[in-house]
Amino acid sequence: MIEANLPLLVPLTFLIPALLIPLIGIRVPGAAYPLALAAVLVSIPMAVFGLFRVIAGGPVSYTLGGWEAPIGIELVLDPLASFLTLVVTVVSCLVLIHARQVASVEHPDKRVPYYSLVLLLLAGFCGILSTGDLFNLYVFLEISSLAGYGLVAIGDKRAPVSAYRYLILGSVGTGFYLLGIGFIYVMSGSLNMADLARILPHILDQPPVLAGLILTVTGIGVKTALFPLHFWLPDAYSSASSASSALLAPLGTKVGAYILIRVLFFVFDPDEVEQRVPITTIIAWMSAAGILYGSLMALAQQELKRMLAYSSIAQIGYIGLGLGMATPLGFTGAVLHILNHAVMKAALFLVAGNLRVQLGHSNIAAMDQRLSRQMPWSMAAFVVAALSMIGLPPTAGFFSKWYLVLGGIQGSYWVFVAIILLGGLLNTLYFFRVVERVYLPMRRGRSDPAVANEGREIVESGEARLFMLAPTLVLAGLLLALGLASSFLVNRVIHLMIPAGL
Repeated sequence: MIEANLPLLVPLTFLIPALLIPLIGIRVPGAAYPLALAAVLVSIPMAVFGLFRVIAGGPVSYTLGGWEAPIGIELVLDPLASFLTLVVTVVSCLVLIHARQVASVEHPDKRVPYYSLVLLLLAGFCGILSTGDLFNLYVFLEISSLAGYGLVAIGDKRAPVSAYRYLILGSVGTGFYLLGIGFIYVMSGSLNMADLARILPHILDQPPVLAGLILTVTGIGVKTALFPLHFWLPDAYSSASSASSALLAPLGTKVGAYILIRVLFFVFDPDEVEQRVPITTIIAWMSAAGILYGSLMALAQQELKRMLAYSSIAQIGYIGLGLGMATPLGFTGAVLHILNHAVMKAALFLVAGNLRVQLGHSNIAAMDQRLSRQMPWSMAAFVVAALSMIGLPPTAGFFSKWYLVLGGIQGSYWVFVAIILLGGLLNTLYFFRVVERVYLPMRRGRSDPAVANEGREIVESGEARLFMLAPTLVLAGLLLALGLASSFLVNRVIHLMIPAGL
């Protein structure tokens, strides 16, 4: 019974408490957090069971209302969807454990709407991952987007403006997507992904189909913050509360990357499309430019969260580059980097949250060697995550970049190989700025903490509390564990996701 309903269970596990929390929170505000955490904890064993079931027995399909596909709405768990569902549930659980203290400090009067929006966001994400219908994907995309706009708005004084910009650009993106699938539906008569994969090779030469694909990819490119469609991301991630940005940055754009994978490699045939419109080549070059742009902009930032926001643009570029090369090793590197970047960026944003709660800021100019003594474990986690972002072994980031390099060599994309290596060098430069300030003796006149902190009062000194520190350290440990287990993941799990014919 449970096995047959697997594609539906995880989204419902988030959706039902998301609707209950506002009702219960009116009378018992303190119940919001336990309900949200319980929902995430329940979802993890379901996601684990789903992944093992799919690996052992193949995809699991569920049709809503008893209407068989392609007429009815179909939910499907395959290796790619079940794998990313597990990533979403585990990362969100660790972020939510950390968020209790951060939320009580940064927005104590908004905790009930915050936890409801978090679960609504996760319901949308997991719905996107499990749906087998392009229009149903749009519905879940809108659910997650609306929750994301609300989460961004819960932040500093700039957050409402950032949320409004995110709303406008996000609406443009979903509008493009909806228009694109409209063109595809008019020509094919179906929105079921498996059905479309059978129909589209026969009508791919039709201009409306190609126009629909271009519009769809453009819309998802906005949601993924693929360069140069990234304009909403830096302000959204840096202005949102630490509890919100630690959830949006690791997961939001990765779900967008999943949609690109699903549309380009499972609904359409990338080789057939490339003969007509060079979409994967364009994505590859846009991503390569994004790696350089994001890294250079990160190098210019003096606020840690904003630096991490621009870094996300570069890391999304690595994923897009792997997909754009359209080689088996490039695809493997892209999927592995989705996992690794989710863990890396979650760890880094949790460290930023620790700094903001303990020190009252996360300004790089105000950091000095005292941090290595006052917050040794948080800064150690930062170093591990930074090394993984740079791509040094044995951390997880090394192995995904290694597969991307091999994918470039496999397809003779030597320029892209050079850009991947150059991006790693630029990563080293902007992360070393922080490490240098924290661990190396300060040169006289290098910074004035009082000025760098813009006069804000120090809230507290010392290491972060246990429920903030533990998730941060677990994520840092995962980066080492995932690095050591990368061969197992590639051979036993990711290998099953590679599309036929790639």
